[in-house]
Amino acid sequence: MATQSPAGGISFVEALNRTSMKPFQWLIVATCMLVLVCDGIDLQLLGIIAPLVMEDFGVDRSTFGLAMGAALVGFGLGSAAGGVIGDRVGRRYALALAALVFSLATIGAGTSTGVWSMAFWRLIGGLGFGAAYANALTMASEWTSDKWRPITVSTLSVGTPIGGTIVGWIGPDLAAARGWDGTFTFFGFATLSLVVIVLVVLKDSPAFLLGQGKAEQAKKHAAHVLDGDVALVADGHEHGGGEFQTKGILDPSYKRLNIGIGLAFAAAAMVAYSILSWSTTFLTAAGFTLGEAGNAVSIGGITSMIGSIIVGAAMRHFGSRPVLVVIGTVLMAVLVWLAWAVESLPEVPSASDKTLVTALIGASGAFFSAGIAGMYVIMAAGYPSSIRSTGIGLGILMSRVGAVSATAFGGWLLDVGGTSVVPFFVVLTASAAIILAAAFIVDRHVPPARSV
Repeated sequence: MATQSPAGGISFVEALNRTSMKPFQWLIVATCMLVLVCDGIDLQLLGIIAPLVMEDFGVDRSTFGLAMGAALVGFGLGSAAGGVIGDRVGRRYALALAALVFSLATIGAGTSTGVWSMAFWRLIGGLGFGAAYANALTMASEWTSDKWRPITVSTLSVGTPIGGTIVGWIGPDLAAARGWDGTFTFFGFATLSLVVIVLVVLKDSPAFLLGQGKAEQAKKHAAHVLDGDVALVADGHEHGGGEFQTKGILDPSYKRLNIGIGLAFAAAAMVAYSILSWSTTFLTAAGFTLGEAGNAVSIGGITSMIGSIIVGAAMRHFGSRPVLVVIGTVLMAVLVWLAWAVESLPEVPSASDKTLVTALIGASGAFFSAGIAGMYVIMAAGYPSSIRSTGIGLGILMSRVGAVSATAFGGWLLDVGGTSVVPFFVVLTASAAIILAAAFIVDRHVPPARSV
């Protein structure tokens, strides 16, 4: 939420709130979406062509898991490091560097001769994937008004899944024509063009530049979207006692935001990756065919994108706290219902039984993704421009903790239950309760539209 500066001028966001969206702003948002789509293409590529790579390397799925998980680890580390870099040198240069890293790493993955070399390149690529995500969301959020920011940020959060969908469509055909190594090379060189696009199209926002003390450059960039000569000053969040002060991410004033976001992000990712990674396992054990189980997960993926987009508009209209309360509460109910539905399946499930379970997985996808996208919306509003990339980066790092936990312990929880999914869903329901609790821990929420 923008504030009036005690110095007599207005913040850049306040100026944006007084005007309509300009073509330059849409260009910024579209370019950030392009970065995230390409990020998703390169990130998901290995998962699409993994069978070909494993066959060529002569390894089993367990051994190849090292390479598969490396990008996930790198993503978390890259988001945190990339966020810090973005706050130091600017989002534009950080995004260009991130695109360069994940493009070259994708090309490098095509030269891999075994699991360890593939894991190395995927780890390096993951650093770029994470850094790109944190800075693209930050860049777009800083060029949009209070009205458009929640919707913009939540919509951008589906850019990476869209990229994964695209590579799922065209990756197998490319691999058949070029081989798995040629497919990596093709996509790597294709996404290298992002570096040029980022440097030519994107510009750091006046809000960020003012926080860096670059008033003249901020004025030039503001001219792309503001009418007339507007006196701009640094965001009021970053002032204290009338004198400009920069607060670090660990400043006590951000304690509740950091804790709430960290807990909720890890919990939402725990639910998401558990459902998406292990549903086929517990559903086939309960009488679904592999095709039926895969269809249920696919529906969950589709509803997750819908939920991510809708949550931005909901938070803009109602405010983020009540929306997060609804997300946590409904997700808990859906998970309990899903656990009961799976636990109650007969030895040979009927079509209606399968339809109910599939619908509940779809519903869970909509709400756990709304929770994740909602975290981005809250971070974009809660952290000032001077530390926004760092804040978003640390949030993404916590989401990777939840993702890795789900991947590592989901199977163990299913094994503990034997033929029962109760232990698995008890943990997921508790995670949903953490999302609900975070609504009251966080103290820097997006206000409802009527109070902006």
